[in-house]
Amino acid sequence: MIILPILFLITAIFYSSVGFGGGSTYLAILLIWGIPYHIFPVIALICNIIVVSGNSINYVRAGNHNFKLLIPFLIGSIPMAFIGGTLVIAKDFFEILLFLVLSFAGLLLLINNKSYEEKNIIIKKISFINSIIIGSVLGLISGIVGIGGGIFLSPILFLLKAEKPKIISTTASLFIFVNSLSGVFGQLTKQMVLNEILNYAPLFISVLIGGLIGNYLNLKIFSSRLLAIITSLLVIFVAARMAFRILI
Repeated sequence: MIILPILFLITAIFYSSVGFGGGSTYLAILLIWGIPYHIFPVIALICNIIVVSGNSINYVRAGNHNFKLLIPFLIGSIPMAFIGGTLVIAKDFFEILLFLVLSFAGLLLLINNKSYEEKNIIIKKISFINSIIIGSVLGLISGIVGIGGGIFLSPILFLLKAEKPKIISTTASLFIFVNSLSGVFGQLTKQMVLNEILNYAPLFISVLIGGLIGNYLNLKIFSSRLLAIITSLLVIFVAARMAFRILI
């Protein structure tokens, strides 16, 4: 059980450095590691909550937030994340869905890495209805798979030029935090796993430490763009590993 916490630590460092929780990669690692299928979505969601909570607090304290931008997405995503979390899907289908999520997320992050350093952008307002629709779709996907959804919301906001990079990172972190909470409650309706969760405490400690390190790297050492590139390559590597598992 030593290697698994180390992998979670590394994942948390890179994801937290760009405002994400790492849920999709935690899931892939747990799946590859052979952790019981019924428990690992809850583990990944709790890890998400631990990692992005620190980022969210730091970002909000720094004033890099826009709740008017965030709230419509949450109105759509919260109930759908809960509903998605209650759905029972076959393990084979879950593996394929997770592979698609990882591949798409990694490519989006790689393509949009330049956006993290854009300074002079013309901000465009997203309509309230469109925000709710986008939030609903991302919430449902997040609940089914067991992720926070911020890794999709962030590139969408960059593409739509909805806000400045730092505010988009804060919005993604808060979106992940709230959706992960909703998803956990949804997941817990399927099977009581609270007693089993305690067995994975080392993973939670690892992502807590990793999240703090990642946040420090972002603030003090490396540029957000470089960290986004590294994180995207990590996601793509894990997606490739998932594809190998599915095909073999």
